[in-house]
Amino acid sequence: MEFAKRMDCFGEGIFSKLAEIRKRKEGAGEEVIDLSIGAPNIPPVPHVVKALCEAAADPANYVYAISDQRELLEAVSAWYKRRYGVELDPEREICSLLGSQEGLAHIALSIADPGDVVLAPDPCYPVFADGPRIAGAAIWYMPQKKENGWVIRLSDIPEDVARKAKLMVVSYPNNPTAVMAPESFYEELVAFAKKYDIIVLHDNAYSELVFDGKTCGSFLTYPGAKEVGVEFNSLSKTYGLAGARIGFCLGNEQVVSKLKLLKSNMDYGMFLPLQKAAIAAITGDQSCVESTRKAYEDRRNAMCDGFTSIGWKMERPQATMFVWAPIPEGYVNSEEFAMEMVEKAGVMVTPGSAFGPSGEGFVRLALVQDREVLDRAVRAVKESGILR
Repeated sequence: MEFAKRMDCFGEGIFSKLAEIRKRKEGAGEEVIDLSIGAPNIPPVPHVVKALCEAAADPANYVYAISDQRELLEAVSAWYKRRYGVELDPEREICSLLGSQEGLAHIALSIADPGDVVLAPDPCYPVFADGPRIAGAAIWYMPQKKENGWVIRLSDIPEDVARKAKLMVVSYPNNPTAVMAPESFYEELVAFAKKYDIIVLHDNAYSELVFDGKTCGSFLTYPGAKEVGVEFNSLSKTYGLAGARIGFCLGNEQVVSKLKLLKSNMDYGMFLPLQKAAIAAITGDQSCVESTRKAYEDRRNAMCDGFTSIGWKMERPQATMFVWAPIPEGYVNSEEFAMEMVEKAGVMVTPGSAFGPSGEGFVRLALVQDREVLDRAVRAVKESGILR
């Protein structure tokens, strides 16, 4: 059999290796604490579950959705106005996604042709680059460097690269580095995109997971942002609906319309009960948002302070559900360290190299376990003796 050459761009790599070790250790009765994948373990609140279950019990809701319900679009528009102060036309500037991952995987198909240049951050969430690769685009990585606060320096992008680029993917609060960008960055971003006629895709999945009394808004609040791009947002982390796969593309009417057209040829829309659950989440009691934020902040403090106390220094991140930590002294390779962590301590983390060239020397830890499990992880690492 022969398969598409584009599949050569993808591989299981470290994740399959870690999964094999986990399977073997758990098969031997050993505990493995998984801090590698950002799979939230905080469930949706009862009124959201109720809305989903009631809608799922109605036989009429098992038809093709085809398109987003007007009620959903109006709810999303009102949510963005209330939460971010952004005005959105429900019909023209909003498109649902079957989770942000689906949208990130497909949107480049509506923007970039084979060989076109797409700018992606480095390090980055893998699908930021993998989606454009599916479209046959050439990736040019925009370094996010520690000395620059892990924020992209647009002035470092070569003129010839900027002129060729059709799309750029940006995300703050950032996965995996867990930093926020200053307002000045977004002002520069809009001006940069206008100058070079580049479409901006800003992923805003973590705007509610911001700590220490700080807040985060939307890319679309900045003057001119809707003229140059769109924002993706998700209900996965904020409302505990990760497995339900509910996300949105919002902003520039032309970009949204092209994505809608593409999706109309790929899927039949979001399951109607999920649309009802989304409406309940963003229009109902919002106290769950603060409760979720507090839970992640408490986990962040426990993890960072716990590991720092045993000799693995970690700075508390500004936001997200992740900690971006340098590998401990004595190690030079993030994948080797991650393998040793799971083998000797039974704790799984993701090596920074999985997020691009600039990720080497770091690991990402996900705050997806309860406080007592994180405390056990710290003890396991301490007792393993791997902190040389």
